[in-house]
Amino acid sequence: MSMTVGGYLVRCLEEAGLKHVFGVPGDYVLGFYDMLYRSHLKVIGTCNEMNAGYAADAYARLNGLGAVCVTYCVGGLSVLNAVAQAYAEESPLIVISGSPGLNERVRSPFLHHRVKDFDTQLKVFREVTVCTEVIEDAANAPAQIHRAIAMCRRYKRPVYIELPRDVPSLPMKTAACAKDETIVSDAKSLHEALQEASSMLRAAKSPVILAGVEMHRFGLQRLLVQLVERTGFPIAATLLGKSVISERHPQFIGIYEGGMGHERVTRKVESADCVLSLGEFMTDINLGIGTAKLDTNRIINATSARISIRYHHYEEVLLRDFMEGLLKSRLGPRRKVAPLRQPEHRAFRSQPARPICVRRFWARVNECLDENTIVICDVGDSLFGGADLEIHRRSEFLSPAYYTSMGFAVPAAVGAQINKPKLRPMVFVGDGAFQMTGQELSTVVRCGLNPIVFVLNNKGYTTERLILDGPFNDIHDWAYHRWPEIVRAGWGCEVHTEGDLEQALEKALANTQEFSIINVHIQPLDHSEALDRLGKRIHSQVARAARKRA
Repeated sequence: MSMTVGGYLVRCLEEAGLKHVFGVPGDYVLGFYDMLYRSHLKVIGTCNEMNAGYAADAYARLNGLGAVCVTYCVGGLSVLNAVAQAYAEESPLIVISGSPGLNERVRSPFLHHRVKDFDTQLKVFREVTVCTEVIEDAANAPAQIHRAIAMCRRYKRPVYIELPRDVPSLPMKTAACAKDETIVSDAKSLHEALQEASSMLRAAKSPVILAGVEMHRFGLQRLLVQLVERTGFPIAATLLGKSVISERHPQFIGIYEGGMGHERVTRKVESADCVLSLGEFMTDINLGIGTAKLDTNRIINATSARISIRYHHYEEVLLRDFMEGLLKSRLGPRRKVAPLRQPEHRAFRSQPARPICVRRFWARVNECLDENTIVICDVGDSLFGGADLEIHRRSEFLSPAYYTSMGFAVPAAVGAQINKPKLRPMVFVGDGAFQMTGQELSTVVRCGLNPIVFVLNNKGYTTERLILDGPFNDIHDWAYHRWPEIVRAGWGCEVHTEGDLEQALEKALANTQEFSIINVHIQPLDHSEALDRLGKRIHSQVARAARKRA
């Protein structure tokens, strides 16, 4: 039985678990787009390529694999920033790009969209992917396609497949798409890592588990919960790993983020005599912009790349194998660790005439979250304020908390809800970030989605104002609540007071058939408690350093 190269790629995408592909068509990839439209895959067209990348990234974080399809250079280089973010934050994204046909390159080298050489785009994507493949003939296509998809699934990072436009229609002999090869841990390294780790954990008197984003990416949440409940250890998560475990779990103590975090959580983690760090990125954001104090001598740091225990490193050990090994190891009886005392929760009482402020906004919104909500936070104070929200389920909080690319949240809501249609996105985005990608509300309407979008409107970039203020941080004020008039669907309103917020929440939650957009007016320097905590921690460190110098 024969089929085409393009048809084989479509089949492999379907068998890999994809049901949707995001993108923007262009002449170099139209032939393959036609194949996508005639397949079981549903193509989600977005307003521009970068937004398609953000949407596919969010889809990948929830689905375990995502795909974006664009044309050559003007499309490929437009999606590049979103792909860079997916690489930085370990999101398994397949990038498919059309390119000039192999035959026409010879006849007419000055083809449109070309930048320098025909392989310029390929060279760029080599820097932000774990595999790049240019498919030029039918004979090698199956191996190339399989290699790219397998690398994407193994490393949870983007891969790049380039299709010259005269290649998808090439006939080829096919078999079923190849299966991923089984990757196993080095037995000796795994054994020694487990021995050292279990010995350290048994001896610990005040251990803590610190869970990171790779629990999401590699589907290890269930193992994590088993390990938490098997040991009795308290568990914290980092900002990028937020929602790896239900934040209502009795052993969950909060988000650890150095000086940005709550002091009770920071003290618990930093005073632990053993920190079992699982799947964690030690980034500046996760570590509170340099305010974290974690002692390497007390850390077992297990990631997909290696296991590091104190100053020993064990290579070729799969994170899943290490966690399964810990569950079988002798770690002593289940610890009866006293739970960290949580601050008393007081029900929010609205003061209708009171002007809305950031802290009261987050406190009120927190009470609206339930098991049918997925929270998506853009960067800046939308992210820092969102860190204090209580997420009820695992894997229901999305943010670009490491790469921190502005504009992620609105297009991410498209990808997230398409993948999880039973969950309603609650999107928190600053006015600056919304001005970058808010036009994706058009795609929200076209796809029949119903996110609730809160635009935190402070007329500029507050986090940057707190670092160095100046007119360069100001932006033009939009009537964000009137976007329904532009896209001819949806509902919007303005919020100036707590009374306005109550009415907005009531209407938005009831408006389940379309999107809602809420324009929340806040003062330019108003900011979240997390930013306030960070500022005080940095000030304290600077003051101590000054006293020592004196």
